[in-house]
Amino acid sequence: MCGIVGAVSANNIVPLLVEGLKRLEYRGYDSCGVAVHQGGGLRRARSTARVAELQAQVDDEAIAAGTGIAHTRWATHGEPAVRNAHPHFSSGPAAAGGAGAAAGRPGLVALVHNGIIENHDELRAELRARGYVFESQTDTEVIAHLVHQHYEGDLLDAVQQAVPRLRGAFAIAVFCRDEPQRVVGARLGSPLVLGVGTGERAGEHFLASDPMALAGVTDQIAYLEEGDVVDLQIGKHWVSARDAEGRWKPAPRPVRTVQAHSGAAELGPYRHYMQKEIFEQPKAIADTLDGVHGISPELFGEGAYRVFKSIDRVLILACGTSSYAGLAARQWIESLAGIPAAVEIASEYRYRDSVPDPRTLVVTISQSGETADTLAALKHARALGMPHTLTICNVATSAMVRECALSFVTRAGPEIGVASTKAFTTQLVGLYLLALALAQVRGRLSPEQETAELRDLRHLPVAVQAVLALEPQVIAWSEEFARKENALFLGRGLHYPIALEGALKLKEISYIHAEAYPAGELKHGPLALVTSAMPVVTVAPNDALLEKLKSNLQEVRARGGELYVFADSDTHIESAPGLRVIRLPEHYGALSPLLHVVPLQLLAYHTACARGTDVDKPRNLAKSVTVE
Repeated sequence: MCGIVGAVSANNIVPLLVEGLKRLEYRGYDSCGVAVHQGGGLRRARSTARVAELQAQVDDEAIAAGTGIAHTRWATHGEPAVRNAHPHFSSGPAAAGGAGAAAGRPGLVALVHNGIIENHDELRAELRARGYVFESQTDTEVIAHLVHQHYEGDLLDAVQQAVPRLRGAFAIAVFCRDEPQRVVGARLGSPLVLGVGTGERAGEHFLASDPMALAGVTDQIAYLEEGDVVDLQIGKHWVSARDAEGRWKPAPRPVRTVQAHSGAAELGPYRHYMQKEIFEQPKAIADTLDGVHGISPELFGEGAYRVFKSIDRVLILACGTSSYAGLAARQWIESLAGIPAAVEIASEYRYRDSVPDPRTLVVTISQSGETADTLAALKHARALGMPHTLTICNVATSAMVRECALSFVTRAGPEIGVASTKAFTTQLVGLYLLALALAQVRGRLSPEQETAELRDLRHLPVAVQAVLALEPQVIAWSEEFARKENALFLGRGLHYPIALEGALKLKEISYIHAEAYPAGELKHGPLALVTSAMPVVTVAPNDALLEKLKSNLQEVRARGGELYVFADSDTHIESAPGLRVIRLPEHYGALSPLLHVVPLQLLAYHTACARGTDVDKPRNLAKSVTVE
């Protein structure tokens, strides 16, 4: 969600800024812009189209400079419009020049911002009273004017004075007309990294919301911490943070080598990143299992055995797709390890009264490791007195991994498509390993069972590859789905979370309204919706609930509903009028959810293609949700 790139250099950095924005497109956005220090003043270009259009605008207007900032915006305050697009300028109070900022006076301060400023109304009123004129509807413009208000020749000092007045979450990058070759950044609640140039780029410094934006530019990265302010100039950088008395003190952050996997952004033979990532799942699962030679608590970090031995329950905190992985994990943890487990939607958890238990293992799940709601829920759980924390995350250098005492880093690789696929299946792998490790600590996993479980896990990539071979059959179904506007998804037991995930994928990228239910709940309300115009997608593995599920299918058929069933090969569900069946190659026991989710991903993908939607960048959605 939103993306920042900034740089100071003796050379033209505009191509680097625009390329950085292209690398951040996967996060989701509805406008973009770039601002530079050129010809003694500030220049900018902004667009509500894609970054490619912004690049054409930059080229046409010959925008080039050694100092600049760039941004992709996902709208929160104010509609997607050029006037609301970042970067925002501040030219000072209207009284100072007699005309005001809206009259087009040259800007003094340029700023970009990720996050939400909760006290923007209060600050806006104060700044208006001082003569500042607002051009946009955004909360961000408040920060630009606030920095300007405090500016007396030292940009770092102005930012350090402005930041304590902001309530909410933010990452900002700002530069000033009167101080060429200087960019100042700050973060609180939103990610921001510092890049240090080497080799031909020695002396250059960069800011970005994600190291991927700097792929191919530098691999020397420092992760800024909560409350940091960083001052970038050619040949030097300086990080500061406020101490308990509110004084700014030096706060050096280690620079480390981070590989940003720039090659992952290449589509290759695929039409969309989502399709590419669906087909990368066998490799992603294999990579995630690489190095797992046995079941051990130490898979989750040093000291995990002691923690696992001391806990009595598990609390899972996650949002969206990750929460559905958590619902599957709850059943695995309770059935395999015999430990009570609960799943909380992270965005709701900290806003209700709950009963904390210090003997709880708090597990967070996040693809990016920067999900604002989940990070806030994690901190809330710790504040309630639950110190045992563990994360399942796809980014080893993320805030989530740094915040949690224990972690399991999946190896899905960069996921560009907004709708998660390979991150979800690798989360399931990590969570299944967690359930097995907890079972082992409790004496519920014999050596023979461990050997069998490892054998099944290692066969998963081959099993998933066989499911991917069903794509032509799924494409045929998608042509029918493309004409629908509503759908129901059914599953039972372990596969109800998979039905939820299938429904979410369909509505995320095809914009078809879809809902998922435990199949046994049909007669408690949803059956009223079933007609021949309502497709009912059913996940039908050959498990203990199969016969119950078959009865639910008959309930749908009796009402004239159209059934689309993904069944295991030995379920004895046969195609018939109103009943379409695609057979998966094999039943996979407790790991069956990892196989059954794949055709649901393919169904959503090909339905979206048939409807002509923007598959990788669905409307109104962002990849990394870094605001509440």
